[in-house]
Amino acid sequence: MILASSRITLHFPEAHSLKDKRRLLQGLIRKLRERHNVSVVELDGRDLWQRAVLGVALAARERLEAETRMERLRRDVEEITGLKYIDFEAQYHS
Repeated sequence: MILASSRITLHFPEAHSLKDKRRLLQGLIRKLRERHNVSVVELDGRDLWQRAVLGVALAARERLEAETRMERLRRDVEEITGLKYIDFEAQYHS
């Protein structure tokens, strides 16, 4: 079994308040959970209007499967409108 985790840094240029950011962020988290069957948590930037750092984790049978799933997730994040993808770091543990 392989455990994969990633740290995703995001910028929300359209957010003008914490309420705006929370709305956008909750939609993103829900999408990621539903589409990719992953665990997601906000790690940093909770009090900032336009920035968030997410932690994402998943389990897979093989490393290639974990890498493929993380790459799909990264592409989905890049394509979502209303946010700017800044950084994506992934780690794999057996």
